[in-house]
Amino acid sequence: MFTVTRAAAKQIRSTAVSGDTEELALRVAASRTGDGGIDYRMGFDDVGAGDTLLSSHGVDVVIASADKVLLNGTVLDYVEIEPGDHRFIFLNPNDPHYRPPHE
Repeated sequence: MFTVTRAAAKQIRSTAVSGDTEELALRVAASRTGDGGIDYRMGFDDVGAGDTLLSSHGVDVVIASADKVLLNGTVLDYVEIEPGDHRFIFLNPNDPHYRPPHE
């Protein structure tokens, strides 16, 4: 399962409104990098055949069937990295570079 935090959902909805893409789902994609890590991509898109559509905190998320394994168990969050610098982050136990927040 892929989930979106409340903070990420709020930012996604805001971005959809400002980009006039409210009718589209957020597509999340993932692929392995050369060092075994995971590269993520996001954008607003229509739901296609074979896609998985889910909803988390009021945000529709679409994932291609080929990306489901890499994204299983992932949490998408929106955090303040440094004062004034907010970013989306992926907390993914399938990524060898992932360190749980409690460590």
